[in-house]
Amino acid sequence: MNGREGEECVKTEQCKEAAVVYMWGYIPGASPEKSPILSPSTVRLPDPSGVGDSWKDVCGGGCGFAMAISESGKLITWGSADDEGQSYLTSGKHGETPEPFPLPTEASVLKAAAGWAHCVSVTETGEVYTWGWKECIPSEKILCDLLIRGNFQKDTTGKQNSLANDQVSAKDQGSNLSGGPISQVDNKSMGDENGKRRKLSPAKQESESSTTGDDYFTISPCLVNLGAGVRITAVAAGGRHTLVLSDMGQVWGWGYGGEGQLGLGNRVKTVASPHVIPCIEPSASGKRNVSSSTQVSKVLGSYVKAIACGGRHSAVITDAGALLTFGWGLYGQCGQGSTNDQLRPTCVSSLLGTQVERVAAGLWHTLCITIEGCVYAFGGNQFGQLGTGADQAEDLPRLLDAPSLKSKHAKLVSCGARHSAVLTEDGQLFSWGWNKYGQLGLGDSTDRNEPSQVSIDGCRPKNVACGWWHTLLLAERPI
Repeated sequence: MNGREGEECVKTEQCKEAAVVYMWGYIPGASPEKSPILSPSTVRLPDPSGVGDSWKDVCGGGCGFAMAISESGKLITWGSADDEGQSYLTSGKHGETPEPFPLPTEASVLKAAAGWAHCVSVTETGEVYTWGWKECIPSEKILCDLLIRGNFQKDTTGKQNSLANDQVSAKDQGSNLSGGPISQVDNKSMGDENGKRRKLSPAKQESESSTTGDDYFTISPCLVNLGAGVRITAVAAGGRHTLVLSDMGQVWGWGYGGEGQLGLGNRVKTVASPHVIPCIEPSASGKRNVSSSTQVSKVLGSYVKAIACGGRHSAVITDAGALLTFGWGLYGQCGQGSTNDQLRPTCVSSLLGTQVERVAAGLWHTLCITIEGCVYAFGGNQFGQLGTGADQAEDLPRLLDAPSLKSKHAKLVSCGARHSAVLTEDGQLFSWGWNKYGQLGLGDSTDRNEPSQVSIDGCRPKNVACGWWHTLLLAERPI
């Protein structure tokens, strides 16, 4: 349907559309025997009260469960299995049937995001709630303990859960933090081996050293105290860290920060209370000769308008369209031309002069869309998640020039752990990357290293959101 036809439908009131959500990939509780969903499948929203609730938005979800928002402002979760441990608890123990997650507020949910085993949501009133792994939950008690001991960079919990295979440490992978070459052969071998270890239960195996005990996990959503007058409008969740964005363009962060993903200039492992992340300052511009805030504003802008979290890295976009990244850099996912970790928000200088509109981050990779609708990708590429047609990592943003995207204007982008999806302005959906669990929605489990169109007949895609190993699509179809 083109714009003119849409206008005619409105004028004649003869054309009505209903919102529908599609899912595919690994959502264990939503399919028989946890079998992967290889092609788009509709998700029915139960309406026990008979008020006529419908879908409003999709939020992706975490490891082994899905999240979306209804028109009534409820956060809806589903797809977890009762033997998936943390994922089952984080989802509210919601399996095959989508159900409202019990938040302690009547305010409508505006946005939500999920990390490995924690979630964060923001309401229309600007309040933030979070739950899941305790290291991801702000705690004044932990903060006091840190200050009393006088060593803010010490990991005082003593109980840090690892993300086993997906969140492998830089040390375990032979990281060269001084900017050495990326060993693609080693990375690919590691990825293949990780894949072999996921045959039965990905969530269960990849959190092999974790526990669901009360010492490690908070099931009940906690209200995050950001101070008087702070109103949050967007949230993002990484592997074990969280970012939120205020209506004033200020970024706050908390959780795990061992690789600099909290942008505080250090490798503090546990930031237990929300901290403002200084994004726009002379050091972020990458130019040492910048001497005034006026000059910095001309280069970077005045405030942040968008945020994204990857596994262990983060990205923000300013009002001037500048892209800044920080955190783990082993695969080049910070786009700085090296494999160094970035401990502070640093401008991706190769994109200066190009206005970035959207950004998304996966486990080891980052994608962004410019105002012209062009897609740039950088970072790890072991499974083709960059969409370049090869499996070589990229430590600088690379323009995707795939034939399938020729003459297309990209509008929205989302990243799963190792797969990517883009929605174009003409309503076409493309996906690529790791596909072991059908998370590309192409009807098979074969990886793709170039964007491939996802076929969804009879509807108009509106938004796409990738979970770790699955994908959700919000669409409209005539009724």
